[in-house]
Amino acid sequence: MAEVSMCSSSGGAELSPEEERIMIRDIALAAEANSKDGDAFYLITQRWWQHWIEYVNQDQSNSINDASSLSEHCDSVGSSTLKRPAGIDNSDLIYDAASEDSNMGVEIHDTLLEGRDYVLLPQEVWSQLYLWYGGGPTLARKVINSGLSQAELAVEVYPLRLQLVVMPKGDRSTIRISKKETIGELHRRACEIFDLSMEQVRIWDYYGHQKHALMNDMDKSLDDANIQMDQNILVEVINHGNNIALGGSMSSGHDNGTAEKEATSVIVEPSISSLTIAAGFPGNKGASRNYSMELVQNQNQPTSNRESDNAYGISGVTTRGSPCGLTGLLNLGNTCFMNSAIQCLVHTPELATYFREDYHQEINWKNPLGMVGELAMAFGDLLRKLWAPGRTSLAPRPFKAKLARFAPQFSGYNQHDSQELLAFLLDGLHEDLNRVKHKPYIKSRDADGRPDEEVADEYWANHIARNDSIIVDVCQGQYKSTLVCPVCDKVSVTFDPFMYLSLPLQSTTTRAMTIIVFTSDGSMLPTTCTVTVPKQGRCRDLIQALSSSCSLKHNEKLLLVEVCQFNFLMLSFLSNQADIIK
Repeated sequence: MAEVSMCSSSGGAELSPEEERIMIRDIALAAEANSKDGDAFYLITQRWWQHWIEYVNQDQSNSINDASSLSEHCDSVGSSTLKRPAGIDNSDLIYDAASEDSNMGVEIHDTLLEGRDYVLLPQEVWSQLYLWYGGGPTLARKVINSGLSQAELAVEVYPLRLQLVVMPKGDRSTIRISKKETIGELHRRACEIFDLSMEQVRIWDYYGHQKHALMNDMDKSLDDANIQMDQNILVEVINHGNNIALGGSMSSGHDNGTAEKEATSVIVEPSISSLTIAAGFPGNKGASRNYSMELVQNQNQPTSNRESDNAYGISGVTTRGSPCGLTGLLNLGNTCFMNSAIQCLVHTPELATYFREDYHQEINWKNPLGMVGELAMAFGDLLRKLWAPGRTSLAPRPFKAKLARFAPQFSGYNQHDSQELLAFLLDGLHEDLNRVKHKPYIKSRDADGRPDEEVADEYWANHIARNDSIIVDVCQGQYKSTLVCPVCDKVSVTFDPFMYLSLPLQSTTTRAMTIIVFTSDGSMLPTTCTVTVPKQGRCRDLIQALSSSCSLKHNEKLLLVEVCQFNFLMLSFLSNQADIIK
């Protein structure tokens, strides 16, 4: 994935800082203008890059913090005379260079952020800096196209990290591979790592240690196959065309490139090792042997049904007689923000009914503002799975992959704002399901003193003439806005549509107070009592709360005493019940 080079290769006459700045700026301008899918970019530590920027901009007058592109960085300024930087040192980006293996390359920390920890340089810029300064290690990353309908180029800083699991031997190896690589390339690399021939191996999506789908479409990308970061890939070794089974028994079906004829067999699969590291950090590197084995019995059910369910990672645990809709969503990393929004939508009665019926008739396939129906179909499929009877949980991987294709900001497995995702999802579903195929132009009329109900109905009719979907029916309303001209006193009333209401979080209005209660006759030991009173409460509020907590009798009463300075026993009686509690 990355090559390591630590030699110094500074050669030729040393240029002045200004000459270096101009040369790198010109190279960066040309490289940024011609970036394309498949180009290589290089990570360089922010610390070293910042030093170099200040070194070459000592005589300039702009601020480095205002520079947004690489070429602008080269025109930003330093402040005082600085020494020429030493060789490039990317060691602070490296996770564990000492344990590097041939399959993983040099691993970088999982929590790096561009602009804070590193800068991405085009290959031409890196090559020139490396020629001048040397150092390393070299950390190359590829540009990929993450867009669907149009090109959206991005540098894949973190390619997929997959653990290959060989059956029946139990060997394992962790690799890095781009999500845009094909299943065929993954197949080839797996065979190369474990020294197997292509003909005797087939690979499975083994998410959650369950066989989900046979990966036999060699031209399909891993992204399209919904392969996720840090998941397992099962490398199944076929002996003379048959599955290797426990005790040498063979399954009777022949592999025809699909899973249609797979017979029920007892397969030896590795158990989950204690070496597995959660949260995406590399644990066991390289191939390891002698894993403990467990017997897993494949369920004898039609493959079409099995693959349909397992595409969503549906749990094999079934519950008899449980109500429909009580199905959980498994987290894919830190995707609880997505799962909570999905559960809110799928349990909205109107939406649940709509998507369980024939909603396909209302998909607007040609809406330029929509997602050609793909988001609606992915959501509808997920909703139907969640409402299917007898299931306990499923992993929304196909929906997550589809969401990331249309909204790259939700790619990966980090935490995001749930409301931002909900807003994108509702907008996308609305456009995919908009019943209006040709939007007319409508000019709104002024209220001119007409009744609010009449004006509101007119504005709503104008709105649904352009926007009419199940999302509008269920999730949209109207704001009434009134503007008064301070000069002529003309009143303008409009009714604007809305889908989200921003409400302030209510501040805490109460506080807890701990009181020591004494009896006047000393018949009981002092006791501590904690009560809740209004923040701006008065003495009467405290007395009421204490009376209830202490279960006072009708002939008993409370006197409040404030201890001002405990060391000197300075007491203050609070006799006025209207006084505010300090």
